[in-house]
Amino acid sequence: MKMTREERDWVLYDVANSAFVLVMVTAIMPIYFKDVMAAGLPAHVSTAHWGFANAAASLTLALLAPVLGAMADYPGQKKRFFTGFLLLGVLFNLALPLIPAGQWLPCLLLFILARVGWAGANIFYDAFLVDVTSRERMDLISARGYGYGYIGSVIPFVAVIALILAAGSGDTLPATEARIGFVLVALWWLLFSLPALRTLRQVHALPASPTPVRDSFRRIGHTCNEIRRHPQVFLFLLAYFFYIDGVDTVISMATAYGRDLGFSVPLLIAVLLFIQIVAFPFALLYGRLAARFSTKIMLLAGILIYCGVTVCAFLLPSIADPFWKSTAFWGIAFLVASAMGGIQALSRSFFGRLIPPEKSAEFFGFYNVFGKFAAITGPLLMGLVGRLSGDSRWGVLSLLLLFVLGAFFLAKVRTEEG
Repeated sequence: MKMTREERDWVLYDVANSAFVLVMVTAIMPIYFKDVMAAGLPAHVSTAHWGFANAAASLTLALLAPVLGAMADYPGQKKRFFTGFLLLGVLFNLALPLIPAGQWLPCLLLFILARVGWAGANIFYDAFLVDVTSRERMDLISARGYGYGYIGSVIPFVAVIALILAAGSGDTLPATEARIGFVLVALWWLLFSLPALRTLRQVHALPASPTPVRDSFRRIGHTCNEIRRHPQVFLFLLAYFFYIDGVDTVISMATAYGRDLGFSVPLLIAVLLFIQIVAFPFALLYGRLAARFSTKIMLLAGILIYCGVTVCAFLLPSIADPFWKSTAFWGIAFLVASAMGGIQALSRSFFGRLIPPEKSAEFFGFYNVFGKFAAITGPLLMGLVGRLSGDSRWGVLSLLLLFVLGAFFLAKVRTEEG
């Protein structure tokens, strides 16, 4: 399938921002926080703090998303908000290496602001999906965004790994090389955002208003009522709240949990690189299988795989033999890679077909509200359960509830009535 220029540049932004997710949320930054910034804290306490920081970033976006989305549906506003949050994220990403070692609280504050910028830009990036492609091509284009995002982010990730390995610090993460890697991520993010900043145009918009802020608040209430009048849309958002909570928590907390289990930095980095590479073809495969079996069936399949991931991760500490423990860890990584991109891509495209295109930013604002509030509860739940029990594995097991509830509500969605 040949992509148009708008579709290609939209997909390319996934390549740009996925580097932030891989390095700053999933791979290097959690290890850097635990080993360098919070080195004096007990392992389960620093893991809990990392979970609380991810929850705080999600809460901030969840409170802002409805208003921002409603305001962005006026002509030309979607691009302005997208650009503003993009630059916010890049700047705070660049500021992170300036924090001295041991200052875990300022480090977390800057990380929260950088993640708010990243997530805020993604609200409007997702909303541009209805502007760059047709309803029939949304599954495939959304899947390509995630797929190429996974494989494209491998390039800066490998560069960061090369810096870390060249330092020869063994099982300890070298602080200086990690900080240089954070700068590389910010520059990659900005560079590959330029085509989207140049090309993306808001095709669908509401008529201009002399009082956009006041009208935006009015429309938020109207949209809440409208969502309630469409039970299938509401059921999908409810299902999405639970299952994407589990997916995002696995992404943001996996490395910290692996560090608690005693896995080395090189092993964790290798596993994450493996996930990115394997996730690429599986994200594209989900897009094609959705056309054959239905988007709903493929979403349920991905949730089932994540249920298995949660149970296996809980049982992992009980494996005494280091070889089999590492082997099981690689197996869990393969399961994550096989479902991660497909769930995210098909959720976005499924929702995009349900909503009025001229209100795409507003509706995707609510979509992100459900996603961001979900991203609060998962890390918070894992952090609290791990802190109270004194063992992170019980926090991991608690995520199983989120996937079960997500599958339960998704199974009730009647797509033909949506």
